[in-house]
Amino acid sequence: MALSMEEERILTEIASQLGQEDPRLADRLSNFGRLRRRRRIRAVVAIATAVLVIASLVAAAVVTVPV
Repeated sequence: MALSMEEERILTEIASQLGQEDPRLADRLSNFGRLRRRRRIRAVVAIATAVLVIASLVAAAVVTVPV
């Protein structure tokens, strides 16, 4: 559902007031979506790294097992 022009104006005014009253909080809120995305990417990279390390260890164990 789209916001009306009046609702958009009110939200813009609130954001402006917040930026003046507490710039740190305003900055954190404006970056919130980006931070979540970065955390998700870091988690995927960490899991992929763990899988590769485990696969390497398994491969090394299979190669070194005497027949």
